[in-house]
Amino acid sequence: MHPTLLSKLGLRAGEALQVESRRGAIVLATRADDAMPEDAVFIPFAYAEAAANLLTNAALDPWGKIAEVKYCAVKLAKPEEATAQA
Repeated sequence: MHPTLLSKLGLRAGEALQVESRRGAIVLATRADDAMPEDAVFIPFAYAEAAANLLTNAALDPWGKIAEVKYCAVKLAKPEEATAQA
């Protein structure tokens, strides 16, 4: 994520972040990247410990049968803040 977004969340690179969608939540380590848009996050799909697929829509493209995984609205919070809100 962009360093500005990290700062707005009160986080530094390497600290834990909870990412939550309507479909699930995961906790992962943050990484700063100046090339990212300031209002977007990117999560690789290859890691079982923070499976981005838990956040996305299970719908498939009707023609290619490819999962809809490129866009997903999420809420970001420090893990302890997310727990306190629940």
